[in-house]
Amino acid sequence: MKKGDTIAGYRIVTDPTNANGGKCIWAFAEKDGGQFFVKRFLEPKRPRDDAADSPSVRIRREVAQEFEKRHRKVMKKLRPDSVGGGNIVLATDFFHEGSTYYKVTERIDTTSLDRPQTLEPNQKAVLLKTLGSSLRMLHDLGIVHGDLKPLNVLIQKREGAAFHVAKLIDFDDSYESGDPPRPEDISGDSVYGAPEWRRYLQDDGSAGPADLTCAVDIFALGLMTHLYVTGDLPSYDAAFGSPADAVNAGEELRLDPRLSDELLALLRRMTAADPRARPGIETFLETLADPEVCALRHRRPGTSAPEKAGTPEKAGTAEKAGTAGTTRAEAPVAEPAPGPSRISRVRSSFGPRKERPAPAASPAAPAVPAPDAADAAPSAPAAPAAGEAAPSPAPGRSRVRINLGGRGGGRRTP
Repeated sequence: MKKGDTIAGYRIVTDPTNANGGKCIWAFAEKDGGQFFVKRFLEPKRPRDDAADSPSVRIRREVAQEFEKRHRKVMKKLRPDSVGGGNIVLATDFFHEGSTYYKVTERIDTTSLDRPQTLEPNQKAVLLKTLGSSLRMLHDLGIVHGDLKPLNVLIQKREGAAFHVAKLIDFDDSYESGDPPRPEDISGDSVYGAPEWRRYLQDDGSAGPADLTCAVDIFALGLMTHLYVTGDLPSYDAAFGSPADAVNAGEELRLDPRLSDELLALLRRMTAADPRARPGIETFLETLADPEVCALRHRRPGTSAPEKAGTPEKAGTAEKAGTAGTTRAEAPVAEPAPGPSRISRVRSSFGPRKERPAPAASPAAPAVPAPDAADAAPSAPAAPAAGEAAPSPAPGRSRVRINLGGRGGGRRTP
């Protein structure tokens, strides 16, 4: 296939490419005034009808027949004119020319929003619900998408529309629930593959065709929901090649703690190791009925519960506005009523605390040479008479007293 070729009436108008194409190459084409997307499969190859019979030809013919049967079965169930299929991009034609298979869909706008995590919670909820509704249509028909990942979801916003929607594309790996292709014929993305899907591809006998049901898509949808809401996949040990590998090893995926409690609980079930423990698509859609479940919440350090309004501190904030000097997480102590003096309540101890005896009523001053008049320290202010207001402390004098306990001797006056 090259630009300018005509294949089954489709004239190729762009240079073919393998970009994100897996086991195929693709190009845009025109036919009868319409524009199309044409995909050429690199394998399997269909033996000629007049090919000489041999064991290898029989195997190749059997593989090709299974491939053709699977695609036609999915196409028969998923028709482009199906009710509710507006956000599913389905094949309009499937044929072979010579030994090569081709699939055709209508050409669509392939632009897509790169950072859905930047959307508002209600926008995220609508986006995820349109994706969930497309999957519900497939699952109601017993069809597994089989390769659910961001590259196969176009996030678009029509001109004049208020919300982004998700368009589901690429059904090359789709199959009837419990009847997947052979492991060697599957080309899905291992990052979004379910635990049982990974074991099936490894062909170690721990998972068979009957284990690959619609729950495979639910696992991938859980990972994508985490990605769309937070901007990242769930965390897992770097020793594993994918989230599913970590789950198969008994590890629990680490979900973003900013997620709402409802979404945390839902995603924990959607990414369960046992496919039977995962919820159906209806549960997913019901949870998203309240857009606020898609809002990220900053939680108090050391807790798993979201912060409630009115708490003294927000996460990451050490100081409350308007409360100078309050740097502790707990609420500040109330100020005492004004009195004769304003002694600081801050005390620091630099050593073992010792009980200091109460000073005598009139401590004797040590004998020192009398200073000159010019150097004499100012005398202490006289005690106020009864009923008089206490004089204000000298400006610039600190009211903070620091107890240097454990150093012996009486307190020295600076």
